[in-house]
This record gives sequence, structure tokens and C-alpha cells, in this order.
Amino acid sequence: MAKLTRNRKAALDKFDVDQVYSLDDAAGIVKDISSTKFDSSVDLAVSLGVDPRKANQMVRGTVSLPHGSGKNVRVLVLCNPDKEAEAKEAGADHVGLDEYVEKIKGGWTDVDVIITTPQVMGKVGALGRVLGPRGLMPNPKSGTVTMEVGKAVQDVKAGKIDFKVDKYGIIHASVGKVSFSKEKLSENANEVLQTLVRLRPSSAKGTYIKSVFLSSTMSPGVRIESKALNS
Repeated sequence: MAKLTRNRKAALDKFDVDQVYSLDDAAGIVKDISSTKFDSSVDLAVSLGVDPRKANQMVRGTVSLPHGSGKNVRVLVLCNPDKEAEAKEAGADHVGLDEYVEKIKGGWTDVDVIITTPQVMGKVGALGRVLGPRGLMPNPKSGTVTMEVGKAVQDVKAGKIDFKVDKYGIIHASVGKVSFSKEKLSENANEVLQTLVRLRPSSAKGTYIKSVFLSSTMSPGVRIESKALNS
């Protein structure tokens, strides 16, 4: 643990935790202070002035990151045979229905996104107990229950992510990797922030975007200027 503490101390020496930075500067700092041996994810944490327990203040949606997420997204398409070829051609990693439903019932969830069609939601809905807690349940709002399975697969592979406010009023979104340039990280993060601004519920009163932090895996969070987002 001492090594981690030393890395953290070195990171904290490189910026002022009490200062608020521009998105560009924050992206540069996060790149600079990341000390993992692997290509860490860079994550955005946005605290919203909403009450997620109220249905009319639930903030969720999708955003296509201009520069992708940097992740190899593993996609499962649950569909009838007439859609299998379309899903495979689009680059889905796993395609099928009954055999995968059985595997998931047995606890298999070795994928990042599941896409399905409205016709088979009856079978997929029964998997809610396994998929729900892992955030894998397909949903029409996130574009993962659709007849256009090929397009959905391509969108997800290209960097389309979905997000949902948690019970503490915070949105977490991965916006790239430390190996990305600071410009690409900044543009990806800005796309998420602008999408959140557009999704502001009319019932949310007071300050909507309370704080924004950017961090990489195991790095301290760097606070980003958020006043302009509320104007």
C-alpha cells in the first residue's frame, strides 16, 4: 500500500485539489498524474441537483463520444434467426437467443452491452434479476431494444455510451483512456456535459450541475469549472 500512497502523493503534488480547472487543463492534469502500468480509463463524475427517487427528475440517456471510448466493447445480440446475419455483419461478438438466455440464467454475463429486439423482450425480461444489477438490461431509451440491431451494434462499437443518475444524484461516464490526447478527452467529456445540460428536467430547481470531476483509474479527481453549464 505504501507504493500507492507514494504515487498518490506524487499526483497531489502536481495540482491543487482546491482549485477549479478548465476542462482542457483538467484533461492534461489527469494524463500527467495517472500512474498505472496499464492504459487507464478516464472517468467523468457529475453531481446533479436532482432527486433520483422522483420519476420526473430521473436523468438518463445516451451520448456518442466523438473519439470513441477506447474500449473493446463486447456485444451480445439476443434475437430471432431472421436478425442474426445483420447482427454478425455489424460486428456483434455473440449472437443467438435460447442458448444465451440459458447461459445468463446460469450466471454468465461476460459482455458489456446486450442488444435485443422487441419481439423477444418476453424472454429477455425474465433475465432482469441477473441483468438488472449489472446494468446490462436492454432498454428502448438507450437504443438497445430495437429492430435496427445492426446499427445499434455499430453505434455501441463506435463509442455510444448510456448513462443514468445513481441514487446519490451522480452520473458516472467513461470518456476515454489516458493514452488519448487531452483534446480528445476534453471533447468527449464536453459531449457528455452538453448532453446532460440538454436533459435537465424541468422539475429540477436550483443549481443543476453542482460539481464535475475528471479522474483516471486510482488517480485523485480534478475539479472542473461548471458555472457556465448552469447559465
